[in-house]
Amino acid sequence: MPNIDPTVSANVLIEALPYLRRFYGKTIVVKYGGNAMIDETLKSQVMQDIALLHYVGIRPILVHGGGPEISALMKQMGHTPTFVDGLRVTDAATMEIVEMVLAGKTNKGIVALLNRQGAKAVGLSGKDANLIVALKMESDKGDLGYVGEIVQVNSDLLTLLVSEGYVPVISSVAIGADGESYNVNADHVAGHIAAKMGAEKLVLLTDVEGLYANYPDKSSIIPEMDIEQAAAMIASGAADKGMIPKLEACIIALEGGVNRAHMIDGRQPHSLLIEIFTDTGIGTMVKA
Repeated sequence: MPNIDPTVSANVLIEALPYLRRFYGKTIVVKYGGNAMIDETLKSQVMQDIALLHYVGIRPILVHGGGPEISALMKQMGHTPTFVDGLRVTDAATMEIVEMVLAGKTNKGIVALLNRQGAKAVGLSGKDANLIVALKMESDKGDLGYVGEIVQVNSDLLTLLVSEGYVPVISSVAIGADGESYNVNADHVAGHIAAKMGAEKLVLLTDVEGLYANYPDKSSIIPEMDIEQAAAMIASGAADKGMIPKLEACIIALEGGVNRAHMIDGRQPHSLLIEIFTDTGIGTMVKA
């Protein structure tokens, strides 16, 4: 490691002090996805960030998807991924692959990485204790199969785990009324869980610097907006299609009582710590 002036290190800690005090004992929900899940260096840094939050007395909850991993396994097994308006068409065979990847390989890999950092991580899917209940999503574009819309979050298990010092790691698989599995949007899962848990913050890791007023013009990044502006960007079509579920997740969380929601660049090393513990922060903040 390079030599760092001890005074600089001390100033960093002093800048973080009011945030350490403000967020101590509070829940922060993090949606983990994009390049931060694929790049091994970034993956390690995110796990370090989550472990640090845990050790300073914050209660992190990690929600993840895994689209690229699902598509890769589908192709290996001779299936062609199909999407309608950004949603993966999920027949019975695809749902088995989705659950195998998300609730199995991806989830347990994240849990193992967090445990190596010293955080007591526990892997869950939405089917555990009926954590995430969904109904079949209807679309005017045709039958999407086992794609679900979240109708209920039963947070008792999460409350128990975080109160006992565990870090829940949740995959975006939900359960239906008859016990069937549904593929649900991980951003929406994070928004609903943040609302249900009374989280202080929702933080969404993305593959862009934040929300752009005129995508892809990087000079048009919006540092701060309110819930009405977020809803207007969705309604007008001004938001890029990939950002719509993230904006929807922010709205779900804020309407549920969460104080702040953030869309930040998960490609930036230790972006979580920069957002939570510095005066400037990064990305786009959405507030009620």
